[in-house]
Amino acid sequence: MSATAKDQRVANSHKRETARRKPRAAALAGSLAVLATGAVVTAGVLSSSPTPDSNDVIAVDRTLAANAVSGAVRELPVLSRDSARGDAASSKLARLLDADAVAKAIKNADTRRWTTAALNLWARPDKKAKNVGELDEGEKVLLTGRKYDGRSEIVVEGKSRWVTSGYFSKEKPPTLGGDCTNGTSVPAGVSANIKKVHEAVCANFPEIGAYGTFRGDGEHSQGIAVDIMVSGARGQEVADFVRANYAALGVNYVIYSQRIWSVDRAGEGWRGMSDRGSTTANHYDHVHVTVY
Repeated sequence: MSATAKDQRVANSHKRETARRKPRAAALAGSLAVLATGAVVTAGVLSSSPTPDSNDVIAVDRTLAANAVSGAVRELPVLSRDSARGDAASSKLARLLDADAVAKAIKNADTRRWTTAALNLWARPDKKAKNVGELDEGEKVLLTGRKYDGRSEIVVEGKSRWVTSGYFSKEKPPTLGGDCTNGTSVPAGVSANIKKVHEAVCANFPEIGAYGTFRGDGEHSQGIAVDIMVSGARGQEVADFVRANYAALGVNYVIYSQRIWSVDRAGEGWRGMSDRGSTTANHYDHVHVTVY
């Protein structure tokens, strides 16, 4: 075979091999179409839906393959849990603020409580609420029993109002009175609770002009005890007043007229004490108060 014929044969063989190879882009499109088809068929089987017409499947396959080639693959929508919660909260709030529901809640309100702190009044319970006033500590209010997001609904002058939950008491909080104006005082070094006791007793019993605090023994030397110099029936009133306000004043125990009342045995009330030998030692001429 001549060299020219041999070269011609090699050239023809190269042409046939090149013609049999597909372009790379076309091969990629074919692979994506196969994957898309597999996804559609698998989804159909898993969903247990009726078998679609073969022409429908083919049409979908062709569409997915075309999108795969062009890069225009459509993403499925994602359901957000936060969105679902938000919708539920909005629905609950809408029901609470419904005019008929509000009117019914106001009509059926029958629970009365005392406020234990000053509270802001809100027109509604959510973050869009407008401040419409304030309640003082110690006010008696009517609750509807409805709550939302840390706030409770109350009735004020026939209208629905919302306040921060957790600041209500079944019992009326004791009133400690105003300022001490009789000129008495206690040393600066005594405990903060002793200062509270003095201010409260002075404001409510201004005729008392003597308070004994520091001395060299026991709790008095620590600045956590005070002797309120009063006797008779008035002394018992003072003792009962301190006992009634023990929580606000930080009181541990009270002694008067040879009797003691203490926080740790509060359920026993006033308890008798042994005779210590004198009017003062038996606390007939003063009320002794020890604080925490």
